[in-house]
Amino acid sequence: MMLKLSKDKIGELFQKIASDRTLYLPVDNNGQVNFGRWTPDAAVRLDQLKTVKSSKDFFFPQTENIVAFKRQGKDISIIEKRDANEPFVVFGVRGCDVRSLDILDRVFLCDPVDSFYKARRENGTIVSFACSEPEENCFCGVFGIDAADPLGDATIRVIGGDLYWDAKTDKGRALEESAGALFTQATALDSDAIKEHDERSREISGRLPLKDLDLDSFEESALLEKFNSPLWKELSQACVGCGTCTYVCPTCQCYDIQDFDTGHGIQRFRCWDSCMYSDFTLMAHGNNRKSQVERFRQRFMHKLIYYPANNDGIFSCVGCGRCVAKCPISMNIAKVIRALGGVSVSV
Repeated sequence: MMLKLSKDKIGELFQKIASDRTLYLPVDNNGQVNFGRWTPDAAVRLDQLKTVKSSKDFFFPQTENIVAFKRQGKDISIIEKRDANEPFVVFGVRGCDVRSLDILDRVFLCDPVDSFYKARRENGTIVSFACSEPEENCFCGVFGIDAADPLGDATIRVIGGDLYWDAKTDKGRALEESAGALFTQATALDSDAIKEHDERSREISGRLPLKDLDLDSFEESALLEKFNSPLWKELSQACVGCGTCTYVCPTCQCYDIQDFDTGHGIQRFRCWDSCMYSDFTLMAHGNNRKSQVERFRQRFMHKLIYYPANNDGIFSCVGCGRCVAKCPISMNIAKVIRALGGVSVSV
């Protein structure tokens, strides 16, 4: 059931949602738009197509405490330092970032289940935001994502002076009920406007430069062919191993576990890691990927071959375009797909 809210009441909607749970949404902080906690004076930017980083942070944080240790003589105390998990809402998540959570679920919710991630997924509600005008570096459609009608617990569209709300799960319906008095029922004319909005968004997506990326050759049977391709050396030559692509990526899931001496004990925490770093999976004998070309190959082989081979053919990329926009040397997964797929590409 589609509901409607005048845009001039959107602040009331935020206030209602935030009355009994934490609300996060795109906020402008010194020119950088990222998800941040809503406050009445927050510079909310729902007009921003993509945040710098994705909503992944709320479910798989960049750093999180795991456990602490204290020693008194020969006695060692183990203190759980799990961050508190309370109900929260992430509002304004684009379709690509919603799909990324399905990819992360297949990693963190399979046996053995990651209880930290599971607790956040259970406590979090996702309000997705349908795209009106996808950008040139978007290619989510290549992975079967409909930017005009994204998944999520509830989906919003902003058309003209109105916000349209479509609850899709029990979580979404519960959130809708908590703010129900603000909504009115959408009419047949509203349905026409929504249909026109969605068709226009899909038409734009169909004209984007990266819409024709061909994934047909990236299948498990081609693993050795792709792995041994001489193109990896050429493609990776300019890579500086900065790891930017992995930190803005909504599907990267690698992490490290470290211990920190606080002066009063030991704090164990986990933090994001990057396969693009020379000390990634560093062991006593050294790194098993000694060259940048090997590390570069690992990143893209995982997203395009290894992950799909173990996850029903689902690629570990959602076409958000962040790596396209942020790579300092303009090397990205789109160029790799074209090159390894047999399409001429300038690197």
